[in-house]
Amino acid sequence: METLIQQIINGLVLGSMYALVALGYTMVYGIINLINFAHGEILMVGAMVSWTVVTALGDSGLPGWLLMLIGLGCAVVVCAVLNFSVEKIAYRPLRSAPRLAPLITAMGMSLLLQVIAMIIWKPNPKPFPLLLPTTPFDLGGPVITVTQCLILGLTVCILAGLMYLVNYTKLGRAMRATAENPRVAGLMGVKPDFIISTTFVIGAALAAVAGLMWAANYGTVQHTMGFMPGLKAFTAAVLGGIGNLAGAVVGGVLLGLIEAIGAGYLGDLTGGVLGSNYADIFAFIALILVLTLRPSGLLGERVADRA
Repeated sequence: METLIQQIINGLVLGSMYALVALGYTMVYGIINLINFAHGEILMVGAMVSWTVVTALGDSGLPGWLLMLIGLGCAVVVCAVLNFSVEKIAYRPLRSAPRLAPLITAMGMSLLLQVIAMIIWKPNPKPFPLLLPTTPFDLGGPVITVTQCLILGLTVCILAGLMYLVNYTKLGRAMRATAENPRVAGLMGVKPDFIISTTFVIGAALAAVAGLMWAANYGTVQHTMGFMPGLKAFTAAVLGGIGNLAGAVVGGVLLGLIEAIGAGYLGDLTGGVLGSNYADIFAFIALILVLTLRPSGLLGERVADRA
C-alpha cells in the first residue's frame, strides 16, 4: 500500500507537469486548429534559461526561492518572445495553407530549436542547482518534497486562473470569438492576429513554468529534454479531449498516474523482463484504447464550429 500511495504521488506530480504543457497545446489548437509540435522545445528553452540565470546568480547569496522566482521570470519572458516570433514567422504565413504545411513546419521548428539550443548551451547534460529544501515530508511511509508540493499547487492555481481568463474576461471572449470565426470577430472589433499571438504567449508562459518545474524536480537539463514531455503532453491533450482546457488537465494527470503506477509494478507484472524504463508503453497503450473507444477524448473535443 505504501508503494501504491508513493506512486500515486509521483504520478500526480508528473501528470501536473504534463498538464501545464498540454494546456498550451490545447489552447492553440482550440483557436487555429494547429498542433504546435515545437511546444516541447519551448519547455526546454524555459528550463535552459532558468538554469543559466540560476547558475549565474548562484554565488550572489540570494535565497533559493528568490533565485527560482528570478529564473522563472526570465524564462517566461524569453519563452513568450520566442513563441510569439515562431507564430509570426513560421505559422502566420501558412494560416490559409493546407493543414499539412503548418504541421510539417511545426516539426521543422522543433528540430531547429533543438539545434539552436545545442549550439548555445552545448549538448552535455547539466545539473540543475537545488534551490528548495530537499528534506521530504513523511506521510507515514510515502514522502513528498517541497518541489513536488509546489508543482501540484501551481497546476491547480494556473488551471483556475486560465479557466477564469477564458470564460469570464474580455480577452477570453475574444479568444472564443476568434476560434469560432476570425473574420466575423474582426468585424466586431476583435483583432484576430493579436488574439492568436496572445494565445501563443500564454502557452509559452505555461511551458516555461513546466520547464523550470521539470528541471527542479529531476535535477538536470539538456537540449533534448523537451521532446518526450512535449510528446506526452500532446498525448494528454488528445486523451482528455483536444481543445478542452479541463480535458488537458485530466488527460495529463491520468497519463502521469498510469505511467507512475505502471513503472512501479511493471517489473512484477512481467516477471522482471521489463523494468521501469519501459513505463512509456502504458501511456501510449492508454491513448490507443481511448482513441479506439472514444475518439473525441475522455471529456470530448471542444473546437468551435466555424461559420
